[in-house]
Amino acid sequence: MIPILALALAASTPSPEALRLGRELAESGTLAALLPMVAEKEIGELAAAHPELGETDRAALRATARSTYEAGRARLMDATGRAYAERLSVADLRALVAFNRTPAAAHYRTAMPGAIAAAMQRMGAMDFKKDALAAFCRKTGKLCEGK
Repeated sequence: MIPILALALAASTPSPEALRLGRELAESGTLAALLPMVAEKEIGELAAAHPELGETDRAALRATARSTYEAGRARLMDATGRAYAERLSVADLRALVAFNRTPAAAHYRTAMPGAIAAAMQRMGAMDFKKDALAAFCRKTGKLCEGK
């Protein structure tokens, strides 16, 4: 029984190459492209939420927040890379990484944060739960607001 468990565990452990390729894939993904924009927004809001701090302390808070973000980002990219390595073959990882090294993929990643921000701005406020309840109300007459 123990040899079977050892084989199963070994089969599910990604190779060093798969881990490296998974990490590179994570670094070129949507999450990696959007994180800096989200981090800067959060860091700005954090500093603005503490007007009691002088400018020197606010700058130190921003620097601390950025280093905290970088450490968290590194852990997230490692975890994402491992998840890709566990779910994709080395051949698939190689193909995806090769594509992500192309100029077209680089242009896509550069355009992505701005395109997503523009789409969200055009859409305006979205409240999925409220919209779903309103649609359910229209269909069934149930769970209607104010009833």
